[in-house]
Amino acid sequence: MTEIESNGPSDRRSRFRRLHQVAQFAFPQRDAIAIILGFTLAVAAISAIEPLILKAVFDELAGAQNGRALMVAVAALLGLAIARELLDGAANWLTWRTRIGLQYALLEATVGKLHKMPLRIQRSEGVGAIMTRLDRSIQGFTSAVTLLLFNVLPSVIFLSIAIWIMLHLDWRLALVVLSFAPMPALLAMRAAPEQVRRERSLLDQWAHIYSRFNEVLSGIVTVRSFSMEEAEKGRFLKDVAAANRLVVRGVATDASYGAVSNIIVAVARIWAVGFGAYLAVKGEVTIGTIVAFLGYVGGLFGPVQGLSGVYSALRRASVSLDEIFRILNVQEHLGDSPDAEELTSVLGDVRFENVHFRYEQAGRPLLDGVSLHVEPGQTIAIVGPSGSGKTTLIALLMRFYDPRDGRILLDGRDLRTIKQSSLRRNIGVVLQDPLLFNDTVLANIAYGKIGAGEEEIIAAAKAAQADEFIRRLPDGYNTMVGERGSLLSVGERQRITIARALLKDPAILVLDEATSSLDAESEEAVQTAIESLVKSRTTFVIAHRLATVVNADRIVVLKEGRLAESGTHVELLQRRGYYSTLVKRQSRGLIVNEGEEPMPGPGDGPGA
Repeated sequence: MTEIESNGPSDRRSRFRRLHQVAQFAFPQRDAIAIILGFTLAVAAISAIEPLILKAVFDELAGAQNGRALMVAVAALLGLAIARELLDGAANWLTWRTRIGLQYALLEATVGKLHKMPLRIQRSEGVGAIMTRLDRSIQGFTSAVTLLLFNVLPSVIFLSIAIWIMLHLDWRLALVVLSFAPMPALLAMRAAPEQVRRERSLLDQWAHIYSRFNEVLSGIVTVRSFSMEEAEKGRFLKDVAAANRLVVRGVATDASYGAVSNIIVAVARIWAVGFGAYLAVKGEVTIGTIVAFLGYVGGLFGPVQGLSGVYSALRRASVSLDEIFRILNVQEHLGDSPDAEELTSVLGDVRFENVHFRYEQAGRPLLDGVSLHVEPGQTIAIVGPSGSGKTTLIALLMRFYDPRDGRILLDGRDLRTIKQSSLRRNIGVVLQDPLLFNDTVLANIAYGKIGAGEEEIIAAAKAAQADEFIRRLPDGYNTMVGERGSLLSVGERQRITIARALLKDPAILVLDEATSSLDAESEEAVQTAIESLVKSRTTFVIAHRLATVVNADRIVVLKEGRLAESGTHVELLQRRGYYSTLVKRQSRGLIVNEGEEPMPGPGDGPGA
């Protein structure tokens, strides 16, 4: 994600801003976080008190053996154990609830951003890769935040209490034990850089794997047509195996560091037992003090190792955090100006005034000074070779991009002064590749108008010549259409998308190669539906098949980003310009429309 990566924070100010953003996500959960911290701190205090009670128990056993005191101590241990489990259980429940809330907030922000980021980023990165990065990053980040909030502070509190008690019990034993305490933390610091590199490499690999896998499943017909199932399966499993090898190597590394850390804890415990026994033999400490110290050794190194694990987890989670904020901080493709207004009514008068556009500052212009006026209700056909700027012109009309120079007006208003959502609500689009969602026919048509009633939907289907075939489906309007509408034919899908556009009832209509992939019979049905759709609407028709645009009010010919010709079909043929040559190539001189002269053949012309 090159463009996203360039926005990643690098300096101290950026890191502070990132922490502030993280805090904003956690802020709505502040009450639950406060309660969880209270519970975990209480658990930490209980854990710090238990060794002192054990000391009292063993000192009583070695002394006068006061049965009442022993019973009280044992009862206190039991009460503390029950209280700790109750508090721990409540804290775990609240922790998961808070974690889910944080995850939802992150999803809300990042998914909303994905809808608004530049289209070229989504297309270059791939849907599978983006979703894999997003899912793994949010999961890793929420795990790290949970660890930070609910493990670090209680561990620090416990360590502080435990060290203070140990120093008061016997400073010599305390120093012996504490001399080992920094070692696990130093090991974690040494392991962290390798863990971060591994985590980033894994994230990239999984993103690549599932990006390709998503493409394969989306294009399964092509895969099967070329008998590439086994090859794609082999590629997928090979990539997964490579990622798994990286995981296994990482686990081996982490296990070796963990083993060394556990050895350090064991040595610290042995030193505490040996030195404590020596002091007990000399009569300088009690058996209860040694038992308490052993309790603190286990309790001390648990949080130390936990804190070391937190450090490693946070270093690895920094990779997840980078990915999340690369999405959140990416520059949106366009934003509404502060004074942008809603469209209330649209006549459909569209003007392109000296419009220039290119994607990159140094790239070639896709539109180079295009000026065009379309009156309300007119049907304008846009033709020209691939790369001439046809689709770009419509993308600017829908304000997916803004012109580099010039402006586009709708009913006399610059598009930049209109709210984008309001603009697009008034533009209906029917594409060459009709996209349906894996839902019912009814829901797919209703996508054109939120809250539409069933009668409206059926009326739109009838106008689109779709009602008859829909009623023949197994469940009629409640039939599931499959992913991208795969259970329907192309012509059926196209008529449903036309019904969707009719239901939307837009003032402006865009038909982008709407019939180019249809057979003759389906094309006739769709063309009839389109005739209902274009009535009294300003319509832009993008077409390569020129037979579909002969009845347009005006045909605009684009070539190399410039408006080369403009006129009716007959007028353009009579001029014998570029449009005439396009018609000749497609008809090969065999079709002569009424009112026009035959196209000259290869041997015709002056001097023939």
